[in-house]
Amino acid sequence: MAGLSTDVLVIGGGATGAGVAWDAALRGLHVVLADRADLGEGTSGRFHGLLHSGGRYVVKDPLAAEECIAENRILRRIAADCIEDTGGLFVTTPSDDPAYAERFAEGCRATGVDCEEVEPAEVLREEPRLHPGISRAFRVPDANIDAWKTAWALARGAHERSGARVLPYHAAEAIHRRGDQVVGARLRDVRTGDELEVEARVTVNATGAWAGRIAGLAGIEGVRVLPGRGIMIAMNHRLVNTVVNRCQMPTDGDILVPIRTVCVMGTTDVHTDDPDDQTVAEDEVQAMLEDGERLVPGFRRARALRVWTGVRPLFQDTKEGVASTRDVTRAHTLLDHAERDGVGGFVTITGGKLTTFRLMAEETVDAVCRHLGEERPCTTATEPLPGSEDGEHYMLGERLARREDGLLDDQLVCECELVTRRKLEEAMRRRGTSNLDDFRRVLRLGMGPCQGGFCMYRAAGIMHGLDGMSAEQANAALLGFLVERWKGVWPILYGDQLRQARLDDWIFQGVLDVGHLRE
Repeated sequence: MAGLSTDVLVIGGGATGAGVAWDAALRGLHVVLADRADLGEGTSGRFHGLLHSGGRYVVKDPLAAEECIAENRILRRIAADCIEDTGGLFVTTPSDDPAYAERFAEGCRATGVDCEEVEPAEVLREEPRLHPGISRAFRVPDANIDAWKTAWALARGAHERSGARVLPYHAAEAIHRRGDQVVGARLRDVRTGDELEVEARVTVNATGAWAGRIAGLAGIEGVRVLPGRGIMIAMNHRLVNTVVNRCQMPTDGDILVPIRTVCVMGTTDVHTDDPDDQTVAEDEVQAMLEDGERLVPGFRRARALRVWTGVRPLFQDTKEGVASTRDVTRAHTLLDHAERDGVGGFVTITGGKLTTFRLMAEETVDAVCRHLGEERPCTTATEPLPGSEDGEHYMLGERLARREDGLLDDQLVCECELVTRRKLEEAMRRRGTSNLDDFRRVLRLGMGPCQGGFCMYRAAGIMHGLDGMSAEQANAALLGFLVERWKGVWPILYGDQLRQARLDDWIFQGVLDVGHLRE
């Protein structure tokens, strides 16, 4: 069995785990980062894309609000290329309690969240699709953030700085203990079945909603995470260009986030016992569409692309008094198992928001350094991620501008998201994966209105020709992508997207006969 030796093994490749790897690498530590799937495929990649100002929590969860606004300001500097500065609004619709607006404004003042009240008429000039009956409006520094781009920038930075080993598709099968000390883990490559022993001075459990399971592998009980499942719906285009929240206590279907070429309506919050629960209930979809109407009249008539679920890692040390996952704090929790359970060399970080991943990573690596008996200062608050060195935010239209500069120079593979053949081939060589969904996450391949209907068979052919994979492997990659996309399309089929799905079906079944491809 192959083996590695490292200072820090990080299990969990979401934003927090990748952030821990980046922080540890900047402190000069050797790191192995492992995830059972692709980076950002779990909770980090299954949210609405919001970079929180903290406004959502100023009344109900002030600590979370304070963390969010502080980290919002830092991430705008260090991860600029992953962020689009859309700005945010909290608006009082006719469906909201007008009295909450004063509580919201006072909460912003108390927690330090930048907040400016603006006239509803001014807001309606900027966002004419909003409900014309809004009575109060507040401007806050919300934005959107590309979670997959962020996670891979962190991982790439960790590799460049200290040679960190990044191992997607490596699941933790066992946590090794020597007495009261965790000394590493056994990982299994889920694609090949090969196993890898990793000896580590400190092991970090950054698996979010799955943290209790990984702690259990180390023989540690009582790490209870209350998974909160929520659905989100992506609309075909931007109905708004600013993040818009209803000015009320956090509830279902109260936020619309413009991100890249779409906007995302979110989200529900339903307790589930299974962090892998990806159930999409029809009544939740219908309720979400109805909630969209309260913000944007005519929302139901707009074209919905797909629906998906994400599971929040809500940590609660006791079950008493928790009636709903809405009642659990969104602040994060660091468990130093040497102090908590008498088990050294093992740390768990869970809870929190994607917006606070850097802070969570800093506190985690501080704990790692205490375990190592070495004082190493954190520099992630000032060190830009690869690609963000110039401090320029992402701008909608960047891809189009680049494409227009070289219209005749490169072939388009995905017209919806303007993915060129050169970019796709570069990603294929760099990633060394046969999973087409991996390229979707890093390039947005197949995320437009056709949901891969026109680009995915091209991508499969390019991948087949590029690295010499067999026809059977290429077929399996194509079918795997189509199955994954269908999961999010079928619950939301109506109107134009239903017609699109029928066209895609004709292409793949009638022309390519995918139902009879050899695997």
